[in-house]
Amino acid sequence: MGQPANTTPTIASRPRFEHDRIRPPVSKGRHVTPIAPQRNDVQPEAAATPDSSAVPVFGTRKRAWTMTGLVVFLYIVNYADKAVLGIIAQPLARELGLKSSQIGMVGSLFFLMFCIGGFLAGPLNKYLTLRWALLILAAIWSLVMLPLVLGASLAMLIVSRMLLGFAEGPSSALMHTAAYSWHPPAKRGLPGAMLAGSASIAKIALAPVLTFIAVHYGWRAAVLSLSVLGLVWMGCWLAGWSEGPYTSKAVKATKNADTEATEAAGTATKAVTEPNVPWRKILLSRTFVSCCFLIAAIYALTTVVLTWLPSYFEVGLGYSAMQAGSMFALPSIVGLVLMITSGSVTDKLIGRGFTSRTVRVIVPCVGVLICGSILLFLPQISTPIVAVAMVSVGYGFSAITFPLINAAISELCPPQQTAGTMGFFLAIMSIGGLIAPYATGVIVDNAATPADGYAQSFQAIGIIGVIAAVLVLVFANPERDRKLIRG
Repeated sequence: MGQPANTTPTIASRPRFEHDRIRPPVSKGRHVTPIAPQRNDVQPEAAATPDSSAVPVFGTRKRAWTMTGLVVFLYIVNYADKAVLGIIAQPLARELGLKSSQIGMVGSLFFLMFCIGGFLAGPLNKYLTLRWALLILAAIWSLVMLPLVLGASLAMLIVSRMLLGFAEGPSSALMHTAAYSWHPPAKRGLPGAMLAGSASIAKIALAPVLTFIAVHYGWRAAVLSLSVLGLVWMGCWLAGWSEGPYTSKAVKATKNADTEATEAAGTATKAVTEPNVPWRKILLSRTFVSCCFLIAAIYALTTVVLTWLPSYFEVGLGYSAMQAGSMFALPSIVGLVLMITSGSVTDKLIGRGFTSRTVRVIVPCVGVLICGSILLFLPQISTPIVAVAMVSVGYGFSAITFPLINAAISELCPPQQTAGTMGFFLAIMSIGGLIAPYATGVIVDNAATPADGYAQSFQAIGIIGVIAAVLVLVFANPERDRKLIRG
């Protein structure tokens, strides 16, 4: 008998299509058992999870980060719209004769509507594509503040900021969903850090520019410039955005394509998608509930920084308006460095086998404990530059909470429920913003000096953050609750 023919495929005979490579056709006269291909483009962590194992990585790593960059651009616009109130607070107060408590009330009403709007993330994601949902929301942001420019009053300020908050409410969850659609669950720490770091980028890159515009051309020009920036983003989004493979829609499309290919080859397979789970299992889990307390406390600090930090630097510590607006970026610089570093390092630790509890629960809680310890002593500091440094460092350590906790929460649910889960989580987070800005204004109005009032407000938030961090350390465990929720 002759030797069997060499069956090693030549370059010319290699399969032309991806499905031919993954599932070799059945040869006539004998059965060939398909061998699972070695996929170098899928991370082991992603392949091990039901929500990513069935999803091929489309495109290149460069494209994934390009799409993430578009979302980060939108987040920067988003946070600039939030931060502009802090920048124009004192000019507005002088023009309209507003008290600190009234400015704080405007800030809190913004976050009330932000909280309500956050619950719309799930329905928007269900009935609209991410492309059109985020485009519509950005268009609303660009328009709602314009009536304030034309007719400034306390009532118009309240209405404009409330409408802005309502439109921004669902956007954060949708932006996380959009960015996560390009990254497997085990690799979401760094993109999450970039999204959370957008607040820092907005204050580093845009706050000094907006301050310059407000000081030299008036607060109305600063508001108008943000409307123009929103329109620029809309053009970039329409030209460049596409949805990534790590969403329920992509999973369904891929499974349908696989089913058609195998049926054409004569073998019937049944695509099985991960089913929805009851919302109560997600929202009442120990990880979700305890993390809600922590994220609300840290968001309270963030909203006080957004609403009051330039006023603290100017009225409380004696810096000029231009200096105060420029120093607005200092806490953000510390926060951005720590967020990007922690996001990159923790993703690598996850890849090396560290648990999600260690990386995405213990690490941010340690950061909050450091933050709270620093803010606790702020009222005892009388030197302005030292007070600026303490607020900056404390805020920076607290900022690492956002990307890591958000990534932990995204692990709990099936992919098709990510937008709804994040919408609930971020809406509850905004409760901190609902209370803190107004409370700070009341404290400042009733304190011996504005400096004392701002310092006491930061101190109170630091204490609350420490308590919340201890609760999370005791109760949160993403791996345990993922198994309980998803079976």
